Amino acid sequence: MPIAPQPSRPSPDALLEAARREQRGKFKIFLGAAPGVGKTYAMLSSARKKLRDGVDVVVGIVETHGRQETQALLDGLEIVPRRREDYRGSVLEEMDLDAILKRRPQLVLVDELAHSNSPGSRHPKRHSDVEELLNAGIDVYSTLNIQHIESLNDVVAGITRVRVRETVPDAVLNTADDIEVIDLTPEELIERLQEGKVYQGAAGERALRHYFTPGNLTALRELALRRTAERVDEQVRQLRRAQGVQDVWATAERVLVCINESPAAPGLVRSAKRLADRLGADWSVLYLETLHSQQLSESDRDRIADTLRLAERLGANTVTQPSVQIAETVVAYAREHNFTHIVVGKSQRSRWFEWLHGSVVDKLVRQTGNVSVHVIGDAPGTSTTPARIAHGFTGAQWMSWLPATAYVAMATLIGRLIHGYTPLPNISLIYLAAVLIVAMRHGLVPSLYTSVISTLAYNYFFTAPHYSLTVTDPSNVLALVFFVVISLAISQLMGRLRTQNVIVGEQARLTTELLSLSRRLAGSRKLDELGEIATSQLARLLRVNALLLTPESAGLQTRGSSGQARLDDADLAAATWSFEKNQATGRGADTLPGARWLFVPLRAASGAVGVIGVHRDDSEFLLAPDERRLLDAVTDLVAISIERIRLAKQIDQNKLLAETEQLRSALLTSISHDLRTPLASIMGAISSLRAYGAQYDAATRDELLTTAQDESERMNRFIGNLLDMTRLDAGAVKPRLEPCDLRDIAAAALQHTARTLAQHRVITRYASALPVMNVDFVLLEQVLVNLLENAAKYAPEDSEVELAVQSYRYAVSIEIRDRGPGIPAEELQRIFDPFHRIRHGDQQRAGIGLGLAVCRGFVEAMGGRIRAGNRKDGAGSVFEVELPTSLAASSPVAP
Repeated sequence: MPIAPQPSRPSPDALLEAARREQRGKFKIFLGAAPGVGKTYAMLSSARKKLRDGVDVVVGIVETHGRQETQALLDGLEIVPRRREDYRGSVLEEMDLDAILKRRPQLVLVDELAHSNSPGSRHPKRHSDVEELLNAGIDVYSTLNIQHIESLNDVVAGITRVRVRETVPDAVLNTADDIEVIDLTPEELIERLQEGKVYQGAAGERALRHYFTPGNLTALRELALRRTAERVDEQVRQLRRAQGVQDVWATAERVLVCINESPAAPGLVRSAKRLADRLGADWSVLYLETLHSQQLSESDRDRIADTLRLAERLGANTVTQPSVQIAETVVAYAREHNFTHIVVGKSQRSRWFEWLHGSVVDKLVRQTGNVSVHVIGDAPGTSTTPARIAHGFTGAQWMSWLPATAYVAMATLIGRLIHGYTPLPNISLIYLAAVLIVAMRHGLVPSLYTSVISTLAYNYFFTAPHYSLTVTDPSNVLALVFFVVISLAISQLMGRLRTQNVIVGEQARLTTELLSLSRRLAGSRKLDELGEIATSQLARLLRVNALLLTPESAGLQTRGSSGQARLDDADLAAATWSFEKNQATGRGADTLPGARWLFVPLRAASGAVGVIGVHRDDSEFLLAPDERRLLDAVTDLVAISIERIRLAKQIDQNKLLAETEQLRSALLTSISHDLRTPLASIMGAISSLRAYGAQYDAATRDELLTTAQDESERMNRFIGNLLDMTRLDAGAVKPRLEPCDLRDIAAAALQHTARTLAQHRVITRYASALPVMNVDFVLLEQVLVNLLENAAKYAPEDSEVELAVQSYRYAVSIEIRDRGPGIPAEELQRIFDPFHRIRHGDQQRAGIGLGLAVCRGFVEAMGGRIRAGNRKDGAGSVFEVELPTSLAASSPVAP
């Protein structure tokens, strides 16, 4: 029965994409094959036409490169002043993105889309600036050369022997609403170059010799035209989806060939190749997986895999996808991808078989509309036997007939019991229930068998004359006919539903497995852990031995394996070849197809990052198409995960290098200032005493000696902090905990800082009863000395510096309070970082920023913690050292 055509309706995804684009600005790219073809000139000419039409046009950035005809087109156009950036002693000019967004013109001109912005810009690349402008609803005109497209970078480098460093992702080109190819013949472009309109002087001569050769320019011109044609073809497909167009638009010839496990499939692929060559068309090979595909023999699976590899060698794009209704899937795929020709094979099946099961070819001819269907007959002796094609039925299904017979017998028994108590006019419904159950549980053929024997049983037991297959009542004949028709229809529908459920269930299982694998891979942080996850999952999904190899300094090294997977020298050489060439090799591949293992490279954006190998203990081991597709999906996930781990490691290394560089810079700055300053004072005092000592009175000599001593002690503290920080970083600080009275430690610290605190009023407060604490006397004293010196440094002269020791239920607190400017709120989290110093206004106190960092290290080494804050009763800061009572050595003692 032909299927009624569905009414045309737009694709929801296409409508959403169209709605999204309506909210953005329009993006037009002037694409050229090489510099000098006139992209900027064409962009300015189009902009001037827009200006004459009343469009608000501004120039964001345009590079004229000294060409007078291009400069002339800028006259009369509003130019947004460029932003100036100082970089390493030079001034760089960049497009002022914020000024354009504030100005909000209708159209802005942005030259050289692939340009890299100067350091300090909001976006590293100019195409990101364009993206922000488009999202703001501003139309953009931009220029681009074909060699700057990321996917063509290697191709252009191979042609011109020049690799372009500045590239644009292909996704940027795909977002363009319009692409205008600015085309010049190689002869015209070379003539422009010779006239000095592209490059001046020696640069033009070098370009003529190396880059602007007729061969290079012709190849680049073809690349530009082909890439633009691909974009236009994609736009046509999007337009068809948005408008709900079912008919194929023959804007370009495209050939689709459908294959199965038939021995004639390779010949079908070669015929399609010849047709595509005659038409100059792109072509694809489509294989549909049904429930029947899961019941194929190993030889049939190998034949399908060989056919797909043949198609790939001949240049086809191979596609494998699940299907329930073959003809409908082929037609939908052809319409979706705008194929104009479909090539299918016609086997030598009988009319009887086609009448029972239908003809895919006939359905295609009826449903394809304006698509040409090419039917190529199978060669004699190559047709597939109908018994294996009939909806996945195989001879082994005769075992399901026994339960089908049992269901009919059960339905007859139930019917007899019901009929014995009360007449039931629709007793046949019981048999229909049996047909439904068999169809759902065992498939189409057993349900057809159930329909036949149900009809016979219903006639034998429930129609007059009973216990006879004879029918005397015409109404019973009609009832039997309808019963047969309905039961056959139910069998057909339920069989198809069961097939669809099996396929969908298998796809859902694989999707769930891949989702689970992706989550597990996302949680892995080491390559060895990732390798074990990937290989174990592959071994379970494909029933193979699997291993993962990644490159190391000594070659490929195993990162994970399943079972007893081991490689000999020949296998390792094949894996190395696969990694270096970035191609599959080994069992079933084009290279070394007779090897024991199949090796598939792990492809990432940076190239191959490893190899996955699979092997099965079977001399005829070969992955089926669905298994190979699953392997490719797993390898893609693993490659992304390896790339993520390596990028994360690289980020950590770069962060460490940046922090090291920051520390080094801070250390050098501190040494150059804070150590040289006291050294200069010491040297000045000593040199003065040696040169003029006899001329100084006693007070002056004492003052110079005091200065030298104070500065020596200051430098000694700096060096001591550096050494202490080095010990902390190396983990060499081992506290010697012993019972100590905190009052003794505080007194020692105050005595040590007496000279520093001489200009301040020191106040001490101790709790009435303090426990003896197990602490390191020397380390805690150094902590208090650093905190007291810090207070003296920032607090004004003649202000209070308070040292208070309090005992609480769970801790003993030592607080040092001052009346300085306090600590800004944004600095509280960083104040204990090494080399970090707080700047108050334009002033910054002497020091290298290690005193507080050393305090934190010493306190944490003893099991305590240190905090910083501001006083609540006015200006000033508070530093608190908290020691838990678990460090207490005895009961509190009175002062």
